[in-house]
Amino acid sequence: MNNLLNSFRGSVKQRGSPEEEKALEDTNPDDTSILDENEGSIILSLISQLRVGMDLSRVTFPTFVLEPRSMLERITDFMSHPDLIFGAETCEDPEERFMRVLQYYLAGWHIKPKGVKKPYNPVLGEFFRCRYDYPDGTRGYYVAEQVSHHPPISAFYYVSPENRLSILGELRPKSKFLGNSVSTNMEGENRISLLGRPDDGEYVITMPNMYARGILFGKMVQELGDSCTAKNEKNGYSCDLEFKTKGFFSGTYNAIAGKIRHNSTDVGEVSGRWSHTMEFKSAKTGQKRVLFDAVKDGKNVVVKQVTPEDEQEPNESRRLWVDLTRAIIAKDMDAATDAKSKVEDAQREHARKLEESGGKHAPRFFELRDGHWVPKFTVPSDIETAPAAVQEWIWGSSPAPPPTTS
Repeated sequence: MNNLLNSFRGSVKQRGSPEEEKALEDTNPDDTSILDENEGSIILSLISQLRVGMDLSRVTFPTFVLEPRSMLERITDFMSHPDLIFGAETCEDPEERFMRVLQYYLAGWHIKPKGVKKPYNPVLGEFFRCRYDYPDGTRGYYVAEQVSHHPPISAFYYVSPENRLSILGELRPKSKFLGNSVSTNMEGENRISLLGRPDDGEYVITMPNMYARGILFGKMVQELGDSCTAKNEKNGYSCDLEFKTKGFFSGTYNAIAGKIRHNSTDVGEVSGRWSHTMEFKSAKTGQKRVLFDAVKDGKNVVVKQVTPEDEQEPNESRRLWVDLTRAIIAKDMDAATDAKSKVEDAQREHARKLEESGGKHAPRFFELRDGHWVPKFTVPSDIETAPAAVQEWIWGSSPAPPPTTS
């Protein structure tokens, strides 16, 4: 550890050497961070308390590494390109339906903050909710809630009754200190249902892991790594997808590679970069098709409709963290640290009182059933009445977001 700290002490001023620039020449400037001396000393103080392999769930990170939104809101990135999956239930070919679901998943990764940032860790009972108003007059609804604090578990649910789609899932992130990097194992899964194709069952997709590189020396870079799987057991389709991390002297950033199979038969290969273009090559015909072009289509993001902070409930994400968010945007790190501590101190006090009373936290929107967190709600089968029922369940008597004006 002492050797690592000594390396870090000399690295704050040395970041950006010609050797590093060559190693990072294919990165987007928005994907990297360079610490100034003040930030470096804070990181040094933090690292002096760590050991390789240490679980970071109880470690408090400095505010300058925070993205100004909660993890509960960051999950909405995967709801940004609904056109890729809307109407998939009308495809008669089960392979095409599987490909449409895979497209939706791959299109969620290109949205990220500038530099190496992590969202706020949600506190127990925190929730985020929003609505999407689509050009054809249909709507989508999203709610996420922190259902457990130790271990941290975020449950989320998206549904668009008129577009016959629901997405249910949970995230159980576990971070570890690895020396010059921090890894976050993203345990959990997305369970997608095409409501117009109930015989398909669920399309289940796991998550890759995340790495923040260059904490001690070199530029800080955020990467996705390791593998994930997409499966539809009812129709026998699966995809083993690898998110490739770049070696220091070879390889490229943000690369993916995977094979799609129907039972034991190869269907084709997926390749490309999740930050640029991803393609599918058919094993049968050899033809290629673009799954998603993040450079060309990445800006076509559907805007979230969110109730103004002053009309939200106290434990609703944007209102809960409003002082921290304002301080980060204003680059006032002292105020940010105070605001973050205020929320976390209140969380600890709530946990203490709960423990003393022998009580148990009861999530508002989700319940644990057969090992999975599921919504305390069933979408009505009547498409005409379902949207109003969903909105009533999520917002109740609280103000819902105003309708889109443009």
